[in-house]
Amino acid sequence: MLRPMTTPPLTGLRIIDLSRLVAGNIVTHKLADFGADVIKVEKPGRGDDLRHWRVEGVETFWKAYCRNKRSLALDIRHADGLVALRKLIDSADVLVENFRPGTLEKMGLAPEALHKSNPGLIVLRISGWGQDGAYRDRPGFGSLVEALSGFAAMNGFSDRPPVLPPMALADMIAGESGASAVLMALRARDRDGKGQVIDLSLFEPIFATLGPQIANYRLTGRVQKRLGSMVEVAAPRNIYETRDGGFIALSASTQATAERVFRVIGRPELIEDPRFATNSDRVRNIEDCDAVVADFVATRDRDEALRLFTEAGVTAGMVADAADLDTHDYMASRNLTVEMPDDDMGLMPMHNVSPRLSETPGEIRHLGPKLGAHSAEVLGELGYGADEIAALRAAGVIADQTPT
Repeated sequence: MLRPMTTPPLTGLRIIDLSRLVAGNIVTHKLADFGADVIKVEKPGRGDDLRHWRVEGVETFWKAYCRNKRSLALDIRHADGLVALRKLIDSADVLVENFRPGTLEKMGLAPEALHKSNPGLIVLRISGWGQDGAYRDRPGFGSLVEALSGFAAMNGFSDRPPVLPPMALADMIAGESGASAVLMALRARDRDGKGQVIDLSLFEPIFATLGPQIANYRLTGRVQKRLGSMVEVAAPRNIYETRDGGFIALSASTQATAERVFRVIGRPELIEDPRFATNSDRVRNIEDCDAVVADFVATRDRDEALRLFTEAGVTAGMVADAADLDTHDYMASRNLTVEMPDDDMGLMPMHNVSPRLSETPGEIRHLGPKLGAHSAEVLGELGYGADEIAALRAAGVIADQTPT
């Protein structure tokens, strides 16, 4: 539960977000949830490309991942727009961008130039492959990163092609990593007052999550093969289909849990079976071990199988989809989704703030705003008068709407 009358921990920080699509928006989404004033600078008329990931015509991704932010629709390719952007950056603590490497420099916004007028500025530069290196100038969408990182080669089944994730996994991981990096840089600034540049590629965070795959290859001379939902280091571990067409996930990564599994399925003799006696034995005979569990689960309905495993202390759970999660008792017991007022849906459910801080929690103040909802407001904070704002609007440098 959120504590009333508390101040979120990042209140007072101003973050300028020049990014598009996922990774940068995840960075600033996390920081905005905890009180930072995030100003999204968007192209008039079109806005951030994330707005165009629509479901039934509704900008669900935008509303969820750009909540708590303010929208400034500003043409930064126009000379007057660029002047306004420089003023905005000079007022900020953090700048987030995900242009191709070198683009900021071409715009006259190289970090070195920005630090002359704002020496404490943190500049987070997000790109597919990094600001230097052999792939610096290549397009860097997450799908390419997920392929080269080793993730796709490990994902899927051995008799089928590699599988990319059905969501922006590399971007999401990079976004979480980027939010952490910003906080590290701000902590360093607390000591010496100096800003710095963060070079964040999409590749490095997801590569780091995949474990010692290169070291394992050098030790064994083998590339990890695709095992579906099994793993090479523990067994049994898989997703199993039940009699009524449901699915459960089961992981017996400790010896005690594996022994409980064999007892629940009515095969206690397998505890001493030389094929399954230890985890190493089970991994060597992984398909036989897995088949024993699969055969048992296939003769039970999902709820019955889950009850038997849960009562025995086996780590097993249902494979849930969105329909399951919408009514699941765990979700309600932890208040994991909240419903926010929305023009399109009436009430839009979305993930709650995470992680939970006991004394200075984050909060959801509003959904992702309409394009340009805060243009006049933000420019007014920079010292622009009503006539100047009107002139910029007439010239198409800004677009604005009344916030909802």
